[in-house]
Amino acid sequence: MSGSTRVALVTGANKGIGFAITRELCRQFSGDVVLTARDEARGQAAVQQLQAEGLSPRFHQLDINDLQSIRALRDFLRKEYGGLDVLVNNAGIAFKMNDTTPFHIQAEVTMKTNFYGTKDVCAELLPLMKPQGRVVNVSSMMSLMALKSCSPELQQKFRSNTITEEELVALMNKFVEDTKNGTHQKEGWPNTAYGVTKIGITVLSRIQARELTEQRKGASILLNACCPGWVRTDMAGPKAPKSPEEGAVTPVYLALLPPDADGPHGQFVMEKKVEQW
Repeated sequence: MSGSTRVALVTGANKGIGFAITRELCRQFSGDVVLTARDEARGQAAVQQLQAEGLSPRFHQLDINDLQSIRALRDFLRKEYGGLDVLVNNAGIAFKMNDTTPFHIQAEVTMKTNFYGTKDVCAELLPLMKPQGRVVNVSSMMSLMALKSCSPELQQKFRSNTITEEELVALMNKFVEDTKNGTHQKEGWPNTAYGVTKIGITVLSRIQARELTEQRKGASILLNACCPGWVRTDMAGPKAPKSPEEGAVTPVYLALLPPDADGPHGQFVMEKKVEQW
């Protein structure tokens, strides 16, 4: 492989929305598509399924909770492709509604993967993004719903155009601490750990987009958060109205924004439309 081959990468891609995004990128993206999964066997099985459809993704192991795993992927991309053209951060977890795990543990575990795992992937891979690169952080409508259930003080902080990554991290840490102390509702937080982690993803995307614009003027990298919608997956259950293929539409649209596009950038996008944050 040479640095001239373009490459797109999807995290958490062995099933559900991530798998559907990977399939669509294999069809539409002019370059290599790397399917990543935490479990190597499941990842390879997903690759074989796409190969049976006549598509040819590559596989690389990635556990977004493991810094060594992220750095191995970073080194692979740098060596094989000299960088990265499209990054779709799809990997994430959610506890089922009827799960009896104590709320503070749900908060800690969900935050570790959805927010910190994604943040670590970005820290290692965003510096590899090539000019005209596209970054899609898969958030959720739940981030907007959770935001509206926050106290006015928290809403103001999360909507700030000048919030820093350090300030956001402090707020995410505070949520987990407040759940441990049993004070999260008194402190103005909503009663959804998943929703708060996705507030984190949407706000992180706004911060990252701002920093990309400041640091890499002229590189035309576009970075957005999006909601795929309520999709029939292991995570969201069988009653959801959308198929994984329908859930992939907005992430793929953002991943394949044309080279001359100047937006959206730093936005929260649903059904291919920018939503007011």
